[in-house]
Amino acid sequence: MNDNRPAGHGPTLPLTVADVLALPVLAAGQPQVVTGAPQLDRPVGWVHITELTDPASFLKGGELVLTTGMPLPEDASGVRRYVDELADVGAAALVIELVRRYHRPPDALVDACRLRGLPLVTLAKDVNFLEVTQVVHALLLGNQADAMRRTQRIHEAFTALTLRGAGPEDVVRAAAETSGRTVVLENLTHQALICEPSGLTVEEALTDWERRSRATGPGDHTATRGPEGWLTASVEYRGERWGRVAMLPARTDGPAFGPQDVTVLERAAMALTVARLIHPTPWERTAHRNALLDLVEQRHRSAQDARARCAALGLPTDRSHFLAGLVDLGAGAGKGGAETESRLVRELSTAGVPALVGELAPGRLGILLGLRASQPWRPVVERLSGTVLGLVPGAVVSVGCEVADIADTARSFRAAARVAEATPPGQPLPRDRSFHELSDIGLRRLLYALREEPRVQEYTERQLRRLLDHDAQHGTDLLTTLRHYLEAAGNKTTAARRGGLSRETLYQRLRTVERLLARDLESGDQRTELHVALTALDVWRAG
Repeated sequence: MNDNRPAGHGPTLPLTVADVLALPVLAAGQPQVVTGAPQLDRPVGWVHITELTDPASFLKGGELVLTTGMPLPEDASGVRRYVDELADVGAAALVIELVRRYHRPPDALVDACRLRGLPLVTLAKDVNFLEVTQVVHALLLGNQADAMRRTQRIHEAFTALTLRGAGPEDVVRAAAETSGRTVVLENLTHQALICEPSGLTVEEALTDWERRSRATGPGDHTATRGPEGWLTASVEYRGERWGRVAMLPARTDGPAFGPQDVTVLERAAMALTVARLIHPTPWERTAHRNALLDLVEQRHRSAQDARARCAALGLPTDRSHFLAGLVDLGAGAGKGGAETESRLVRELSTAGVPALVGELAPGRLGILLGLRASQPWRPVVERLSGTVLGLVPGAVVSVGCEVADIADTARSFRAAARVAEATPPGQPLPRDRSFHELSDIGLRRLLYALREEPRVQEYTERQLRRLLDHDAQHGTDLLTTLRHYLEAAGNKTTAARRGGLSRETLYQRLRTVERLLARDLESGDQRTELHVALTALDVWRAG
């Protein structure tokens, strides 16, 4: 049988009154909607042909009632009763043929249908009602079979996710892709931990999330709730409610949620409950890590998306300034990294400082602080670095630059990374603090950060190669003499004393250095060039 459904009607949507009227078998009767045009999106569950005066007793709701009009009562009160019974039972629409008894719909029928909001449709030409039922019922039964197959595929997909130990991101992503809707996982404090947008942007989905979520009341079963009509289902952990997963309508005028959406969300909630048991890392920490990585790598589609995402995780975006920091624990941190992360979160909570904390790489934690205009950042960072060093002696805390917009935090993280890469292991801390910042990067630390750069290595070799070769071949130590001279800023007396040499010996060695390197050590520029090369060599050898 050919599908007589109007073109473009997707198989996942219920058959509506408007769809049935557009079928060729009914369109041939020239249907005219007399009342209830706004209700033509009502779903049709069955077609019922009747010539009874009380058809409602044979209906269950959702039927499209077809009649020739022959049984309609003569009096207006009887017509009203006839319509009331159809409306009370939930009939989808009344279709009357204007061929035999009537050539125009009775006024009493029109008034009664309009009063009860029941769609009334007239047919100007004769229609084979039996053929209508055959076509519509075939479509309905086909829809049911399709729905059963789709439900089975949904169950199989989420079962497969559970069996392979999928994490929450995989489950939420699968729910969004299957339903074509935006799906959000939140905890009991209404923090949106995972958002998979579909049909909405992250900004549209998460802006003002906490307020909107609190307005969407809780519930123990899957249902549509709240002023925005979210479809929500609970996620449990060890028998108690841990949070919930929400499916958002695409637009306020978009299609309502259907049985398939309910199935998807319920299976997603079940898969998340299992995932919560097998993935021990708190999902809040994972959400913070992912948000930080998105900021560091600038993976957000827009600045608005970045602000909405961070605000939904509890980091207010209206703070006047933000500061990024890195905590390098070393390769052997192990479980100490998780403990340090937890302690930092508690310290920030106690201090009342909103922040995101998460592991950016093995042995490296990232911190993003949200600070008020009058709140200095140094005491906060000093407190955090003290906590870190108490747990992991030898850890390195580096901070970047302040930024005024959370969307610009990648710049602050880049600055913190420059500080970290310019800090050698065992680098002494400044006397007045327990962390490192950009102002600490002098020549030696800058060259340490650039020690792997081939151009720096080539420069160092070109400046000092002949001197190094001479020392190696003749067993001399002219390099040390040059170091003493350069560190004394060209003061030969000081250089001789540091090297334990007589002035005449020092002069002789310096002349040899000048000859080997073809350099004039009385030139300030050339001494600077040699000093940079010697410092780079020392850094390389120390590294």
